[in-house]
Amino acid sequence: MSLVQHPVGAAGVQRGLWAAPSRRGAWRVAKVDRGSAAGLLGGGGGSRLGGRLLGGGLRSMWLVARKGGRSAVRLRSCTKMCGIIGIFKHYGNVNVELYEGLLMLQHRGQDSAGMVTTDWGKFKEHKGNGLVKDVFESKKIIKKLKGSCGIGHVRYPTAGASTDQEAQPFFVNSPFGISLIHNGNLTNTKELGRMLQSSNSFFHRHLRTDSDSELLLNVFADEIHRAHQTRVQGGLNGAAMTECDLIFDAGASLMKIVHGAYACISLVMGIGMVAFRDPYGIRPLVLGHRSSALGDEWCVASEDCAFGPIGFTRVRDLRPGEMFIIKPDGSFESRQCAAGKLCPCIFEYIYLSRPDSVLNDIPVYNYQLALGKRLADRIKATGWDIDVVVPVPDGSRPAAIQVSAELGLPYREGLVKNRYVGRTFIMPDQQQREVSVRRKLNAMPAVFKDKKVLLIDDSIVRGTTMSQIVEMVRSAGAAKVYLASASPPVKFPNVYGVDMPSRMEFVANGLSVPEVQQVLGADGLIYQEVEDLVEAGQALNPTIEEFDASCFTGRYVTGNIDEQYLKELETTGRGAKRTRHGSERATEAPAAAR
Repeated sequence: MSLVQHPVGAAGVQRGLWAAPSRRGAWRVAKVDRGSAAGLLGGGGGSRLGGRLLGGGLRSMWLVARKGGRSAVRLRSCTKMCGIIGIFKHYGNVNVELYEGLLMLQHRGQDSAGMVTTDWGKFKEHKGNGLVKDVFESKKIIKKLKGSCGIGHVRYPTAGASTDQEAQPFFVNSPFGISLIHNGNLTNTKELGRMLQSSNSFFHRHLRTDSDSELLLNVFADEIHRAHQTRVQGGLNGAAMTECDLIFDAGASLMKIVHGAYACISLVMGIGMVAFRDPYGIRPLVLGHRSSALGDEWCVASEDCAFGPIGFTRVRDLRPGEMFIIKPDGSFESRQCAAGKLCPCIFEYIYLSRPDSVLNDIPVYNYQLALGKRLADRIKATGWDIDVVVPVPDGSRPAAIQVSAELGLPYREGLVKNRYVGRTFIMPDQQQREVSVRRKLNAMPAVFKDKKVLLIDDSIVRGTTMSQIVEMVRSAGAAKVYLASASPPVKFPNVYGVDMPSRMEFVANGLSVPEVQQVLGADGLIYQEVEDLVEAGQALNPTIEEFDASCFTGRYVTGNIDEQYLKELETTGRGAKRTRHGSERATEAPAAAR
């Protein structure tokens, strides 16, 4: 396959745009590294850039080039999207209820699952790779997890690592004995790692994995030791000092030195279940309650959709910078460990969370309907002649329903999802990836034949799946295929726990909307605007002054992210080897990878 310069001329070359013939003979935009064009097109042997051709949809082909060589800097891997839950009850084993709660959070992580329970004498642990039902595949496993208090975790894998060792919870035996689960991503892991292995740490802590969650646990343990030493040296021993005070002091210190996003639940032996949230509240953490004959019982989870099946009622969200301790007798203490400003991740509402959840007092379903209304207003301005509105399953349904209602057009389910196809762990070439998508989605000619179709999706990130969907819809007989995204173009990495670490992955990186439309093979393309996202959220919760929308705007609410950090992330961290077509270890990605 040959490459020729795109007719956009010199400006196109400056922006890294080239064109390649598609299988149908039409020209499609291809993105290459700016400095690689001469070596790749001229055929000379002097180029230091490695490149390869990767197929897009049937209507588009892309060339992806990557600079050779890697920096010696090592960044810790982050956990991708995760779900966490902790339950305290007065009597009986908590294992089955944790299992049910994890099933309700399965959408937040499908690569591994883990659980720790305790009777406040010993920890019982089981974790491994796979879905919840596969990790806890037998009654024998569940029965071994005895205890009336416990925590559970589901996750997508860390970049480049998917071993049982990386599965959560993590454990340290000193002080007290602590087991911890974490949702989010730390952004100053190098500094924290150096601190733990320096004279500033009490025990020169050794870490078994590259997980930032294990790092966070060890920082927490170190700060508990430090808080104890500080109180003893200050003469605050005895009645004036409680073990909960130690934990709160450690939490306050941790929140001063740990940067990034973290929602955590831990079991601290003899003290209780401890939940805390970063000072910006980027990742969600919700408190639930139920009454029993023996007293109050508690649940803390990433989303309150986990509460219903196990009989808990939503109380409130944990506040940014808050730590909440539920003691072994069921009483609790709460303390504001850091001044908080709520800046929740807006991607939680667009894609990550279930529509039946309420996060930060915003019903996710209502938020997605509001996006649909705003998107419909923008679609009206295009003048497109549309016959039918069709969602891309599953996350775009609420927005598509509202768009259909606002435009007065029929809503149809034209893409049928096969829910019995397992994850695709290794796809060695693009052709097999295309087959994988066609195995999971099927376009119905009964809906599409001779129709001018408006496809609604919650987000278009890499665009590889969307280009194939457009081709499938055309093959099913559609006369026109228009696309509308309920979110703006993704142009910047997410550094707070969503697996979007490299700008090279994003179809909108360096391209205008018409150029993205050309890549996807659509007849029209429209995106939601950032202000629509923010206004929809603030209308439902006016107390939120700012959302983290960094993947759309490049503004990171924690304030410690600069261009150097992003470049390291892309070249030596989670983004290394990433392209628009995913990492070399291609996995079935969540909807955000579409």
